[in-house]
Amino acid sequence: MLSILRKARLKDKEMRILMLGLDNAGKTTIVKKIMGENVNDVSPTLGFLIKTIEYEGYKLNIWDVGGQKTLRSYWRNYFEKTDALIWVVDATERDEDRLKACRDELHGLLQEERLSGASLLVFANKTEVNGCMDEMEIREALELMDIKTHKWNIIRCSAMTGANLKDGLAWVVEDAKQRLFLY
Repeated sequence: MLSILRKARLKDKEMRILMLGLDNAGKTTIVKKIMGENVNDVSPTLGFLIKTIEYEGYKLNIWDVGGQKTLRSYWRNYFEKTDALIWVVDATERDEDRLKACRDELHGLLQEERLSGASLLVFANKTEVNGCMDEMEIREALELMDIKTHKWNIIRCSAMTGANLKDGLAWVVEDAKQRLFLY
């Protein structure tokens, strides 16, 4: 049934992408860089921002939701009709408590019925910084190998330089295309 409803948007070729992660992971900076906006003056998102971009013939509605601890309980208000979840991780973060919170929040989200079937892209952000975690460290810290309910991918990126952001969008669009659209 969910699949039929999603394919009803076939004519629109539209996707809803929810961008989440802990505070200061770089979600808003990523969205601004994708949109071609100035990334040198970014403040914490107190609520949400919606940006729309045309990408490979698809209209991507990116919902950037604040990641502060006080806002996380409101995340569920944004789950409806989500086609892809982009989880942003600060690859420079090595604090065990913070990584545990990041893992727990992600795994909690993936149990939400309204996010079932959504693609999961993990953006390992801030990889331009020396000493950041590599892909395997992030995979282990977030226990990504335990995720069997969602198709997922991890891509190292930099919101400041734009490195690999387009690769991430390409993966999200390709994965969602295979599930949501007939052509």
